[in-house]
Amino acid sequence: MALEYRTRAGDTVDLIVWRQYGRTDGGIVERVLAANPGLAEHGPRLPGGLRLILPSVAAVQASVEPGVKLWA
Repeated sequence: MALEYRTRAGDTVDLIVWRQYGRTDGGIVERVLAANPGLAEHGPRLPGGLRLILPSVAAVQASVEPGVKLWA
């Protein structure tokens, strides 16, 4: 189930994602932007009072490829 979030003046999408999900990897930021068309047009610092839809945690469970070992 998706959550609703009201922005506070100065919020950033990264900060909102970190607060709500506890991480910013796995394409979560991109999924939040996709769920809120036009959000990126506000710039990096968001105005207060915007209503955002945050996808459910299950919906953002992206498969993360394992890292590459450069040295053994």
